Amino acid sequence: MTPLNSDIAFTPAVKIEQEKRGSRANYQKMSEKRDWSDTVTDVLEVFISERNSFYLATATKDGQPYIQHRGGPKGFLKVIDEKTLGFADYAGNRQYISIGNAAENDKAYIFLMDYTNRKRIKLWGKIRVVEDDPQLLEKLVDPGTKARPERVFLFEISAWDVNCPQYIPQMFNLETVELATSKLTQRIAQLEAEVARLSTNSV
Repeated sequence: MTPLNSDIAFTPAVKIEQEKRGSRANYQKMSEKRDWSDTVTDVLEVFISERNSFYLATATKDGQPYIQHRGGPKGFLKVIDEKTLGFADYAGNRQYISIGNAAENDKAYIFLMDYTNRKRIKLWGKIRVVEDDPQLLEKLVDPGTKARPERVFLFEISAWDVNCPQYIPQMFNLETVELATSKLTQRIAQLEAEVARLSTNSV
């Protein structure tokens, strides 16, 4: 049988547990009907372009996991081609855990969250650190950033899937809240000024 992209997550051990717990048949049918994609689609590209943060998971050679939060302006995680994502790595706390992990284990995972719309996308793949490509670095550096770019992370997609919204808390960032409430704030100020004027005129 031809391997499915979803097998990257549904390993033999996972399938055994699904079988024991009664969910294997359903996931098997889902995978055969619509396997997970391994390329960037329009849906994924748009979703990525709207993100201002994501979580990057790497692991040591012996499997010790590490999750790192990455943040920046919207779209700082960029699509290089249909199989590759990339982002610039800036000077930071100099722990270099993700870099060290990538040097001995190229398997990685990206978790994209949209708290506002309660959506999430999971990406499995391989990561590579590029230290000596100034043209690529320049391509991925975000205009206006004050941080010092040092290298590039490239993520080659093996598979990705959209997760259900269950249990995702709905949250809004400050920029969105301020934009939504700015007109209300202006209107309240106008009404307060009108009330003050009417009060003065009635004296």
